[in-house]
Formats: sequence, structure tokens, C-alpha cells
Amino acid sequence: MIGQTVVLAEGDSPFPPSVGDFFLPSIAPWGEHSLWVTKITLLVWLAAGLLILFFLLSYRNPQLVPTKKQWFAESIYGFVRNNIAVEMIGHRGVAFAPYFTTLFCFILLTNLFSIVPLIQISPNSHIAFPAIFAAISYVMFIWVGIRHHGAGKFFKHSLIPPAPWYILPLLIPIEFFSTFLVRPFSLAVRLFANMFAGHMLLLVFTLGGFAMINATPLLAPVSVLSWVMTVALTFLEGLVIVLQAYVFVVLTASYVQGAVAEEH
Repeated sequence: MIGQTVVLAEGDSPFPPSVGDFFLPSIAPWGEHSLWVTKITLLVWLAAGLLILFFLLSYRNPQLVPTKKQWFAESIYGFVRNNIAVEMIGHRGVAFAPYFTTLFCFILLTNLFSIVPLIQISPNSHIAFPAIFAAISYVMFIWVGIRHHGAGKFFKHSLIPPAPWYILPLLIPIEFFSTFLVRPFSLAVRLFANMFAGHMLLLVFTLGGFAMINATPLLAPVSVLSWVMTVALTFLEGLVIVLQAYVFVVLTASYVQGAVAEEH
């Protein structure tokens, strides 16, 4: 977004921004075979590396009286374990806490990239990454349900609700659609749509200020207002960033809870 801002300020870039702005060019030096190495790819690697490094350093020499890094890492894990895993699933949720914590931290960090100066885009504004997260959670809750109850019992109770037999031909397709199709789709689209929309809003208000100044100096006060809105929306986007990471993990935990529920 910084590069687009500079170009637009010089009057050489079209406005408004489009979906095509999310398809970033390759930044690798070895030509057409480097199409997969983009800024988005590097951000995903960076997020993974930062999280691994942070938790390794935090627990390298654990203390009974924790250091600041250890306390912070333990607080993140404790929040996810107690307020999501155990709260949603019960005592079995402790076993899922490491995965939920990893998922929460990774989504949160990649979301935060969208408001970090000079980065200002989240990998989750591309549908591919939310789709992968949703696919992993989808496979996990099905695998957990089959392992806990057995395949026959799990699919029977997932697809056949307690209802009179004569309406089951209507309910079974609905249950299949909602459980095995809507869940992964909604998980992926919810995260993607929020990060995509947030980035577009920030882009529109930031570049809009330059567009109005380039159009006529008389619009300079409106341009300032546009940039003020950018700052305000950045704070709002910060709230959305945390909320979307939390919601994604909570919904994943709710699906796991349904898979291991005793009524199965």
C-alpha cells in the first residue's frame, strides 16, 4: 500500500483500487519460476518463524517465577486453554489447547500485518490461507469424532437427527449440507472477507486523500478528513484483527465439542 500511495501521489496510478491490487508480483530474482515467492509468501514464513522463535526463547529456561517473556507466553496459552478449549469442550479440551493456541497466534499475527507500517496487508486477505486453516480444522473435527465414537456412530448422529422417520429425507441433506459443507466454507469466508474488506477500506481512504489533492487543491480539507478516517479505521481494524482470530478458534472448538459430545 505504501508503494501505491507514492505512485498515486505522483499522479501515475488509477483510482479507486481494485481486487487486482491483492495479486502482488513476484519478488524473487529468478524469473518466471518464482511466481509463488511474493510478499504474501514471505509474510507467512515470517509469521511462522517469529512464533517459533518467540515460544522457544520464552521456554528455553523456564522459571518458577516467570520472566516477562515466559509470563506473556504462558498467559496466551492459559487464555486459549481456559477460555476456549476447556470452556467449550470441557476437560477433554486440554488436549486440543496446543493446536488452538497455535491457530490463534498464527491468525492473530498474520492479521496484524495488515496495520503494520510498510507491510499493510494480511495473508488472510487472500482466500487461500483462510481456506487452509478451515480445511485443517474441518479434517480435525471429523477425525476426532470418528476416533471418539467410531465412523458409523459419528456419521449416523451427524446426519440423522432425532425426528420422525417421514421427515428424515428432508433433514438428512440439510444436516449434511450444514455440517460438512457450510462449516469449512463459513470459517474460511468469514476470516477472508473481514481482512479483505478492512484492507480495501484503509486503501480507499488513504489513496482517496491523494486522489482528491491531485484533482484540485480545493479538496485539501476533505483529503485531510479522509486520512483522519484512515487513522480511525486502523484502530477499528485492530479490534477486528483480534476478534476474528478469537472467533475462528472458538468456532473450531465448538465443532470439536460437537464431535466428541456424549450424545453421539
